[in-house]
Amino acid sequence: MTTTYHRIAGGSLHRLAAISDGIFAVAMTLLVLDLHVPQLAAVHGGQPLWSADALHGEGQLARELLHLAPRLGIFLLGFLTLGMFWMGQQTQLDHFARSDRQLTWIHLAFLGLISLMPFSTALLAEYEAYRVALLVYWLHLLVLGLLLLAGLRYADSAGLVRADAPTGTVAAARRRIVVAQQLYAGAVLLGAISTYLSVAVLVLLQLNSAIAPKVRPLNRF
Repeated sequence: MTTTYHRIAGGSLHRLAAISDGIFAVAMTLLVLDLHVPQLAAVHGGQPLWSADALHGEGQLARELLHLAPRLGIFLLGFLTLGMFWMGQQTQLDHFARSDRQLTWIHLAFLGLISLMPFSTALLAEYEAYRVALLVYWLHLLVLGLLLLAGLRYADSAGLVRADAPTGTVAAARRRIVVAQQLYAGAVLLGAISTYLSVAVLVLLQLNSAIAPKVRPLNRF
């Protein structure tokens, strides 16, 4: 009976895609909780005043919003990162004929780390000048990429890839993951010069992945 259960467990790609959508949606939403509305000095009592004090408050609010800009950049990075990994996983699932217990657990492990993305993003936002925070974020990206690659390789070896998938689909997807991880590593190495530069390059890499033209099957993997 145990052998039969293991053979039939985790075979639904639709259920796996459904829980994936839910976890990604929650993780993307949680990112915004790290953005807080600036609090002005209590001199205004919370009421708008059309006076010199009010003008001072307007300027103070503008300065506080400018100080918020780095966190907005980190939010953009986190959102784009989650978007890229969601697209990568969904593209894999779309090209699988079915799932099995092992493949499902690989993707559940992947989703478990996705749920931690708001934490690593908040850590980077709070300590953007610290290389340790940047390293933690990069390691998060690395393990997520390795899990996607593991799922792809397992599905290919277990015969779970759809028979009508375009020729070279698996190879193109594997190459996409490897190249992306190499670029992430290169961006993080720039942290030796400036962590702010590393973050800026990571944002540009994610933007490029989001808007780059599709030139071959699974190019957006």
